[in-house]
Amino acid sequence: MPRKYVYSFGEGAAEGRDDMKDLLGGKGAALAEMCNAGIPVPPGFTITTHACTLHRDLGTVPAEVSRQIDEHLALLEERMGRKFGDANEPLLVSVRSGAKVSMPGMMDTVLNLGLNPKSVQGLAKSSGDPRFAYDAYRRFIMMYSNVVLGLDRAPFEAVLTTARRKARRQSDSQLDAKQLEKIIAAFEKIVRDQTGKPFPRDPHAQLRGAIEAVFGSWDTERAKHYRKLHDISDALGTACNVQAMVFGNRGDRSATGVGFTRNPATGEREFYGEFLQNAQGEDVVAGIRTPLLLAELESILPEAYAELQDITLRLERHYGDMQDFEFTIEEGKLFMLQTRAGKRTGIAAVRVATDMVDEGLITREEAVIRVEPVQLLQLLHPVFDPADRAKYEVAARGINASPGAACGQLVFTPEDAVTEAEAGNKVVLVRHETSPDDIHGMHAAVGLVTVTGGMTSHAAVVGRQMGKPAVVGCEALRIDTARERLQINGQTIGRGDWLSIDGTTGEVILAQVATMPSEVVQVVTGKLHPSKSTIFAAFERLLDWADLTRRLRVRANADTGADAQMALALGAEGIGLARTEHMFFGADRMPKMQQMILARTEPERRKALKKLLPLQRRDFLALFKAMNGLPVTIRTLDPPLHEFLPNPTELKVEIEVLKATTKTTGKGKQAKAAAAELEALESVYERVLSLSEINPMLGWRGCRLTILVPEIIEMQAQALFEAAAKCIATGVPVDPEIMIPLVGDAGELALQREVVQRVAGEVMRKRGIHITYKIGTMIELPRAALTADAIAEHAEFFSFGTNDLTQTTFGFSRDDAGKFLGHYVDQGILPRNPFVSIDREGVGELMRIAVGKGRTARQGVKIGICGEHGGDPQSVGFCHDLGLDYVSCSPYRIPVARLAAAQAVLHERGVEELRTRARKNLRYKTPPTYHGTARGSTD
Repeated sequence: MPRKYVYSFGEGAAEGRDDMKDLLGGKGAALAEMCNAGIPVPPGFTITTHACTLHRDLGTVPAEVSRQIDEHLALLEERMGRKFGDANEPLLVSVRSGAKVSMPGMMDTVLNLGLNPKSVQGLAKSSGDPRFAYDAYRRFIMMYSNVVLGLDRAPFEAVLTTARRKARRQSDSQLDAKQLEKIIAAFEKIVRDQTGKPFPRDPHAQLRGAIEAVFGSWDTERAKHYRKLHDISDALGTACNVQAMVFGNRGDRSATGVGFTRNPATGEREFYGEFLQNAQGEDVVAGIRTPLLLAELESILPEAYAELQDITLRLERHYGDMQDFEFTIEEGKLFMLQTRAGKRTGIAAVRVATDMVDEGLITREEAVIRVEPVQLLQLLHPVFDPADRAKYEVAARGINASPGAACGQLVFTPEDAVTEAEAGNKVVLVRHETSPDDIHGMHAAVGLVTVTGGMTSHAAVVGRQMGKPAVVGCEALRIDTARERLQINGQTIGRGDWLSIDGTTGEVILAQVATMPSEVVQVVTGKLHPSKSTIFAAFERLLDWADLTRRLRVRANADTGADAQMALALGAEGIGLARTEHMFFGADRMPKMQQMILARTEPERRKALKKLLPLQRRDFLALFKAMNGLPVTIRTLDPPLHEFLPNPTELKVEIEVLKATTKTTGKGKQAKAAAAELEALESVYERVLSLSEINPMLGWRGCRLTILVPEIIEMQAQALFEAAAKCIATGVPVDPEIMIPLVGDAGELALQREVVQRVAGEVMRKRGIHITYKIGTMIELPRAALTADAIAEHAEFFSFGTNDLTQTTFGFSRDDAGKFLGHYVDQGILPRNPFVSIDREGVGELMRIAVGKGRTARQGVKIGICGEHGGDPQSVGFCHDLGLDYVSCSPYRIPVARLAAAQAVLHERGVEELRTRARKNLRYKTPPTYHGTARGSTD
């Protein structure tokens, strides 16, 4: 029996189910589920992701798939009582893509497919409305030409604009049938001129072309770019949905719209969305016309509005999640076209998850699994400083589509946004409206502004998903693309000028406005009382639930007392990495550090180290006090020397200038002083050259430096134990861990351990205080991983330095690999950037070996990671799988790691089973009542 590639839905029954997303895609599975639940859905069929995979492999739709499509098309004709392409009463369909994961970048929807010069006459006759029929046909030609044939929309838009101007009409909906006929003729001429072929008139050929375009869109650059950003597998493929048309452009009793069961920007429980009368879906989402608030539908079509509210609340209860829905009303009758979990901001994700627990819709575990860990970073984004904000007037207001403050230089194209961002500049991208083709520029920008569109336009949806502040529908803006200028209420600015936007209020300001910490950060730093912030309350509850679930501990990479305090406030359970070399980069400390490194003899070096000792002791004291008894892992000095030495080229220039100057100073004291300065400078230059290395990252650094120059680690150990002794003497508990970097052989660690133990003993005898401490090492070299059993004999803990371990495993320089790593990922050589997520097959396998050997040699050895991978959710999940004890990351990544660690446990238990069980077992306690019925009740 041949494999099933096509599944039908309609008439209250479907061949598919909601749990078939892998096969039917998210859209197809949701249509099937709604159909099975008795919700009014136009009938149709879904072509599976397996068919897409075959199309990718063969370059065409296989014969068996085509046969099954024809069978289901015949069934659809039977259900609708109409024939595809019929000249009297034609069946028209829409064709939509629908991958398992909702993603921009896929093919846009094609509506009204099946029209040609004969069937449009039949549609005009059967509907009794020629204007409606020709409007549908001109829309179809324009969409199909752009989406399937790949033609630019601009010439078609120009024809429409000219027609409106000649007819003295404001919108397309005001054009009559005769005017639309002329537009159709002009559209067909554009197609013939640009392709050399007439517009396809055979409905079956139109359908084949649209289906192939859906499958082909899976491999477009914009789709691949989005998948790379969100780590979605290229192997999934997309399904294709073919559905009978219902028409929102049949007059004033017809409409189309999109909405959410809750506010996707804030999470507030309100019926939220937009619609347009006498329109089709493309008009709403493309931002061509600014839509009406969904609340206004209640007064225009009250029965349809009440039914829509009832259905969407049922859907939310059924799925146990906020729904994003699309609907069409045809002459007063409501049809649901789609439902899916709605894209939302980080703030909304946290609030919806915690609110739904309170409402009895989901369990705490499901709330924890629902929020993407990286979304928590959005709650830490800065906002405008009110004091600075008060200095500037609002130039314009739009729709507050995605919260947060953004300030950057103005750009008008996605390409310019990418170029400027790569140059290190912050930019705000301003467009008339955005499309999936702009995705790369939207990612590069710090904020987004569009002239048209609403809360469900492309810019709004993608902005929320990316966590970018966005203001849309700002109709006061006038863009002059040719001159790269922007006019706002009589004011003109150009590319590169500063623009500030507030995605929470919808304000646009022509100035560089200062920012301040977010509400959550203000609470954790004591600047705002927790009772004043509902956002913080939800944030804290979610992470408390995560803490009850996770096994991995989470520490911070922190080098200062201030960093340690912030980390602690965000939930750190200790410090996993204090980089002592970072403590000497300050302007007041760098000269002392350079003096120590440039010293030629041990006495000179010890003299310089004596100056560094009190500074280092003060640093350690601050860390111990902040952590108050939690473990503090301090890495001994690991400086690539070139980071501390004077630049030799600059020194040489300075020497030559000084030489030229001494020639004109004559004799006497001034000449002697200049000569002495020149001699000292030349001595420094010679010393710098003698210390220079071809490859400093693999040179005389880490334990190699302190083995040859043990007085350095002596000073650091003395500072550490003296700071610990002082804390203990004043009642502050300490738990110090001394970490020796860049160990490749057990003998290196043994030598360093002896020095640390000797100095610890001296300090404890002198102070009369016992200090409990641990000595361990960073595993950041392949040889260290492979000989971890021998190293473990001298180490009480391991901490994987995953940054350097990745460099030394791949032979990549992290600083230089950016030139080719993106290409490697694009070409599929690597699944992702290994400096972002741990490479499981190579680096991860070395980690696995080290864990096994280390724990075999020393039972109970503590093992964690301290590279920046510790804040990457995928890497955190891998560390959980390896059985590590903790991860360590930068302070602002700690909430991300806490949530990711909890999700690793839930995935281990079987997350899909958890979701299904929670939905079946829970009873909906109290139906929600909407607090508002429009977007942004604060507008």
